[in-house]
Amino acid sequence: MDAQSLHMRGASSSGRKSPESSANANSPAEPTANGHSLRPLSPLARFYVYALHGCLCEVAFTAACNWYQTRDRRLAGHSSLWALPMYASALCLMERLSARLMAYRCRLAVRLVSYTLFIYLWEFSWGLGLRLLGACPWDYSEYHYNLEGLVTLEYALPWAVASLIAEKYVIRNTLRIRLEQ
Repeated sequence: MDAQSLHMRGASSSGRKSPESSANANSPAEPTANGHSLRPLSPLARFYVYALHGCLCEVAFTAACNWYQTRDRRLAGHSSLWALPMYASALCLMERLSARLMAYRCRLAVRLVSYTLFIYLWEFSWGLGLRLLGACPWDYSEYHYNLEGLVTLEYALPWAVASLIAEKYVIRNTLRIRLEQ
């Protein structure tokens, strides 16, 4: 079952309609007043949206952290091109994870812990693979609670907040986007 169907099922089983349940009610195509049909974004288009969102958030986060440490008003942030497929694939998988957790009516705290654990697993896996290629753009070795310099517990709260934003806004609204054919 795809992520959109699971989102619909999760929303309808709770007895209340969510924005994505009404938006997906007529999927895969919805007729418009001018006779054109509307289709949801393809998986590749969603991958693209998620890649851009992840990189933008990383640049904003690093700019904010740098400003906090140096008070540099240029707000220069940074990322790596490796972040594009890393964030895109993570959010695509989070679509499915979110849909399943919603279908099981998991509470917000359970969902946030699940997302955060998933993010740590994903970041560690990508970091390990990139390190083997000599291309890992991050190193958390200087953080007190790090694992192999690839993940750090100091980022648990920011990752939980990021996953909340991803669930409530990014994934939900990306699944609602319809394009004319």
